[in-house]
Amino acid sequence: DVQLQASGGGLAQAGGSLRLSCRTSGFTFDDSFITWFRQAPGKEREGVACISNIELTTFYTDSVRGRFTISSESNKNTVYLQMNDLKPEDTAVYYCATSEILSSWPNFRPYEYPSWGQGTQVTVSS
Repeated sequence: DVQLQASGGGLAQAGGSLRLSCRTSGFTFDDSFITWFRQAPGKEREGVACISNIELTTFYTDSVRGRFTISSESNKNTVYLQMNDLKPEDTAVYYCATSEILSSWPNFRPYEYPSWGQGTQVTVSS
């Protein structure tokens, strides 16, 4: 049973930091791709950052590159998203998702990810 649990969201001021965690179980962590998505009210879900646990390569969407860092801790089956220099436009529900196969890499297509966590709310004030 594949499970992902996102946590670490909360309230932050512009310029502040938060660290999100995605704790996983039920699959071979080191053979997986894991991606953070976010969805703001009235907007489509968008990819934020992704990591290949096979080759430990990462990719970021342009709006967060240089501010966010995705990383894996293999012995805990956990992926993190360190978010620095937060902006109000980062406000969204953040989801982690995983797949063991993708049509391309990097990949921010939500429909290619069969397993999802429940999401965690991030709110950034001005």
